[in-house]
Amino acid sequence: MSKIKKGDNVVVITGRDKGKRGDVSRIVDDGHVIVNGINTVKKHTKPNPMKNQPGGIITKEMPIDVSNVAIYNPVTKKPDRIGVRTLEDGRKVRFYKGNGEQIV
Repeated sequence: MSKIKKGDNVVVITGRDKGKRGDVSRIVDDGHVIVNGINTVKKHTKPNPMKNQPGGIITKEMPIDVSNVAIYNPVTKKPDRIGVRTLEDGRKVRFYKGNGEQIV
């Protein structure tokens, strides 16, 4: 079970966007995620008439390493670590390590 999932509200804990908060929009692979509004870069593109694509400068979000983000705990209003616990019926659930609450 992965600790960070699509739709989680995360805080960047290191790098040039440190302290910014956003939702995970996509999981790229095991170690990288794309967060809305975080790690944006400007890319210069040539026009491509075959794809009906205009040229210019576009802003896009690049992947950020999972180790550089932490899930946001709304109760403590701070970034928190995640643990995985198995319930009595055999289901695995994620929980905040700071206060032990289950992540919905």
